[in-house]
Amino acid sequence: MRDYTATRTIPADPDDVFRLLTEPRRLPEWNHKIVRFVEAPEQLTTGCQWVVELSALGQTWPSRSTVVELDASMRRFMYRSQTDDGNPSYADWTWEVDHAPDGCAVTVSLGLHPATFWRRVLLVKVRGRQLRRHELPESLSALASLATTVPRR
Repeated sequence: MRDYTATRTIPADPDDVFRLLTEPRRLPEWNHKIVRFVEAPEQLTTGCQWVVELSALGQTWPSRSTVVELDASMRRFMYRSQTDDGNPSYADWTWEVDHAPDGCAVTVSLGLHPATFWRRVLLVKVRGRQLRRHELPESLSALASLATTVPRR
């Protein structure tokens, strides 16, 4: 398992940011590795799933995510994602939004669990480096930009 964590302060209301994080249809707006939204339930609850199409390493593939925990009162959102092709490898994601002096602090934690030979030996290293160096910081920056344009409720 490989773990990565990134945090960013966003000058926006924590509840507004949490709502953005928990709307799968809006994921392509702030995660540029998501090519398109495919399907999601009307409301997220524990055990429900959504599907997006991802693009990385010159490939595109469907990624299915399953809600593990969704606690709006604590602004904590956990889900597991994996390719939709039967490969047993997966990633565990945790998003937490806390009050901060200038808005909110958003922390994303990621645990990669490669289960097949090539994913353990090669792909987890390459993807982990991409996620840590580029994708997580870029997604947090895009989320910050989007969140600061969302009107407060």
